[in-house]
Amino acid sequence: MFIFIDESGTHQKDGHSAMALVYAIANDIAQLENSILDAEKQLRISHFHWTKHIWKIRSAFVKKLLEENFTVKAAIIENPFNKNRFERAVFDLLTEKKVKKVIDGRRPKWYILRLKKVLRSRGISVKKIISGNDESFPCLRLAYAYAGLVRIYWSDKNNQEANTLYR
Repeated sequence: MFIFIDESGTHQKDGHSAMALVYAIANDIAQLENSILDAEKQLRISHFHWTKHIWKIRSAFVKKLLEENFTVKAAIIENPFNKNRFERAVFDLLTEKKVKKVIDGRRPKWYILRLKKVLRSRGISVKKIISGNDESFPCLRLAYAYAGLVRIYWSDKNNQEANTLYR
């Protein structure tokens, strides 16, 4: 099992932050990556990132990938974001034992140290953490999509596009 992590809204002073963990079974990782690349090609975008696209593209991207085999777990964290809440959210979300890799974008040292602490407490080797970018790991783009969607849904209940896509 591969786990891809992204957070959204952690820089804001109020509202909500979201953390999304996308779980992909090792056998299906290539299929999922190919589906992400195909969705981007059909939408005529180079790389999906939640903040860089309009609702029409966001919605189409998520809907194209719904038939693929992956699981999403998300946590809502009230802002202002702090390190203890982050650590607790990861601890609560990360329940699986058979983890091959935990993949996240480039993060500050405090983040990696807290993530390692949680992995150790769950009995997962910290050597399984990979920092990378979304160009190298297409499934990170799926984590971006879900973290962005969950944050918008919880922070702005009047956003009709987010409500529709969330459901």
